[in-house]
Amino acid sequence: MQRPDDSSDPNRWRALWVTLVAGFMTLLDVTIVAVALPSMQEGLHASAASVQWVVSGYALAFALTLVTAGRIGDAFGRRRVFLAALAAFVLFSAAAGAAPGIGLLVLARIFQGVAAGSLAPQNSALIQQLFHGAERGRAFGFFGATVGVSSAVGPVVGGLILALAGPEGWRWIFYVNVPVGVVALVLGFRLLPRVAPGGRGRLDPVGVALLGTGMLALMLPLVLAESGGLTKVWWLFPAGAVVLAAFARWERRVARRGGQPLLEPGLLTETRGYATGAGLAALYFVGFSGVWLVFALFFQRGLGFSPLMSGLAVTPFAVGSAAAAAVAGRLVERLGRLLTVWGLIAVMAGLGATALLLWLAPADRAAWYAVPALLLAGIGSGCVISPNITMTLRDVPVRMAGAAGGALQTGQRLGGAVGTAALPGLFYLTLNATHEDYQEAVALSVGCAVAAMLCALTVAVRDWRRDVPTEETGCPPETSHSHTHAGQG
Repeated sequence: MQRPDDSSDPNRWRALWVTLVAGFMTLLDVTIVAVALPSMQEGLHASAASVQWVVSGYALAFALTLVTAGRIGDAFGRRRVFLAALAAFVLFSAAAGAAPGIGLLVLARIFQGVAAGSLAPQNSALIQQLFHGAERGRAFGFFGATVGVSSAVGPVVGGLILALAGPEGWRWIFYVNVPVGVVALVLGFRLLPRVAPGGRGRLDPVGVALLGTGMLALMLPLVLAESGGLTKVWWLFPAGAVVLAAFARWERRVARRGGQPLLEPGLLTETRGYATGAGLAALYFVGFSGVWLVFALFFQRGLGFSPLMSGLAVTPFAVGSAAAAAVAGRLVERLGRLLTVWGLIAVMAGLGATALLLWLAPADRAAWYAVPALLLAGIGSGCVISPNITMTLRDVPVRMAGAAGGALQTGQRLGGAVGTAALPGLFYLTLNATHEDYQEAVALSVGCAVAAMLCALTVAVRDWRRDVPTEETGCPPETSHSHTHAGQG
């Protein structure tokens, strides 16, 4: 009898591509909309503060849904949740494109974010379910490439759509999801495996409420940063920390009593590599997510580029990231954490060189000079995101793969929220202090992104050094035993 997680499913690679296309759409929508905000504001006669919620509302709903949706997928079936979430994403994409006013647009975006957050953890969980061994590393390599490239190409795709579609082009940023999503939905019905749910079909409502409240308190000041959220509601940070501490305590209590916690404490304390990988991802995404807004501000406002040209200026990063992520998925089984160490060094060197070139080179040639440095940074990023996802999730038992993937992506989204609030904020502060020296502002902001990645490098080096003695003795790594167990979980 075929196990629910048997990798002999003949459709597994085609099913993977269906999930990756859907995942690419949801992650692309985090960054693609940013380049269209001026067009939306003008077309809907909206204020700058209200139109910012088109981005912030989506990101907030996305992050708040991830862990709970992952747990629902574990309990009630990942195929069912994936298809329902994809259908909802298509529906609310159409609603956002047709919105007659800013209020309905923001509402559609919030529901679109809920759908995206419900879909995202099913991607990594389905990889856990369908693939084993080296195949799982390759599959996570493609998944990591999707995560990295979708963020990087958002400005390019958004700029291209605006250039082709005219004054109302911002609506097509949402409409383009509809035909792609419908095709993915049809293929998903045909190719995704029908397996019995891995859980007992029960949720932890107290855990859901505590986690949601704590995450909302931490993220709300960040998404409101441009309207003064960091100074007006700063008190939400300590309040959120207290609520999340209560969440951790509650989850341990549920687990001790034999119940089903929303997020099993053993993921962080007993699953090899999970805590390290989640922490590394959160730190890395502080710099990775924030830097795209800084580049957009510099190229469009500082150098006068169109949205399309601004996106094309950072295309070398996307190209390098896509190429490296596909290769890194095959190398991670052999090199392990060392691959992310070298990747972080490369992305820091590339972004550091980019910061110096954009600062010191003549403004009219700075973008051209930065091409090799951005390519190096992209190659490094492809060796960070993809392998880190593999090493973080490969030893997670399949029965809790959805919740684990959701928690990992929640850390990424929280790190991204910090970066997208802090780095553009620093950019504007530097502009004011230097009488609008855009080159100095971009250099300082990108330099701070590199500093956040240095923190991630510290975590990666510590994890790598911990494994070195085991490798030198010739003994099998600890992960090999837990990997076999996880595959059967």
